[in-house]
Amino acid sequence: MDKIQTFLWFTNGDAEEAANFYTSVFTHSKIVSRMPGMNGKPMGLTVSIEGREFILFNGGPMNPDWKFTGATSFFINCETQQEVDHYWNKLSEGGRTDRCGWLTDRYGITWQVVPTVLGKVLGDPDRAKAGRAMEAMMKMTKLDIAELEKAHAGN
Repeated sequence: MDKIQTFLWFTNGDAEEAANFYTSVFTHSKIVSRMPGMNGKPMGLTVSIEGREFILFNGGPMNPDWKFTGATSFFINCETQQEVDHYWNKLSEGGRTDRCGWLTDRYGITWQVVPTVLGKVLGDPDRAKAGRAMEAMMKMTKLDIAELEKAHAGN
């Protein structure tokens, strides 16, 4: 168990549904434990996603103002376009997409689906190349590796 874990408060009682969804999206994931609750629904669940544990809690209406916002997001490093496409398509289903690889899933959690090449092209010491990549990225919703590399190269 990590000393510090992410705790997600669900106000609509859908922590178990969310846990099942996230463990279906990420290959290396599982539900680790369930905390019994009322009416046969778990009060909380611990899930492991890519080696990191999260606690999903059915907090219900006790604090209805506790909503997820884009001020906190989960950053997914993707090596390939296939991986970008997979996470983008699965996590955005029923949610909403935004610019530059950001999306909010159906539960209100914000994700950044980012190819690792983005850091390389934006961090290029040749600021003209980096600038072209940045300009291309700013026009994208889902990030496209080939287009980022093309812009970086000046093609």
